[in-house]
Amino acid sequence: MINKELQRRILSSIILVPVSFFFIIQGYFTFIFFLGLIFLVTSLEWFKMTKNKDLLRIFGLFFLFFSFFSTLYLRQYIGLNFFLFLIVVCIFTDIGGYIFGKVLKGPRLTKISPKKTYSGVFGSFFLSLLSGLIYIKYLGQKSKILLETDFLFIILLILFISLVSQIGDLTISYFKRKAKLKDTGKIIPGHGGFLDRIDGIIFVMPVTYL
Repeated sequence: MINKELQRRILSSIILVPVSFFFIIQGYFTFIFFLGLIFLVTSLEWFKMTKNKDLLRIFGLFFLFFSFFSTLYLRQYIGLNFFLFLIVVCIFTDIGGYIFGKVLKGPRLTKISPKKTYSGVFGSFFLSLLSGLIYIKYLGQKSKILLETDFLFIILLILFISLVSQIGDLTISYFKRKAKLKDTGKIIPGHGGFLDRIDGIIFVMPVTYL
């Protein structure tokens, strides 16, 4: 039987994912508005996590700004198809880690995040690779980057994106643990705050940009 936490996560995702994709696909100014709103919320969540740590707070805000700038740049100048490819890989990295970790359980990966397991890491790589290749085959036909790149490199790229996303997840988990917080916020039922949901993406975008 599906527990209440999973029910909330599923219901929130049913609303959140289509809304997010709507703002991503709609156009430049709509996307800027969407990014600005998320930047404001994530900045407030970061402020809450870094009380009495001014240097860390400033560094975090600078990083968030650069991450959101990278996101806007990739969406506008590298292409929508490639940008959506990055988002899909990040989303299924998160889904794979959650599902495989819940079902298979097994040894914990690190004390930083007690819920993270080795089976979850495998699930993250597996589902991100599967979803990335499916996306390229059926939806990535307009992206020259994806179509003109060697297949082996594409596989390595997907795995690298997934790895960076997982590192981002662990990094935010570390700061949550230091701040003695379970979630960065309560704005998304079953998920926590925006930083809880986009922790992997905010690392993937600047790394891809660089």
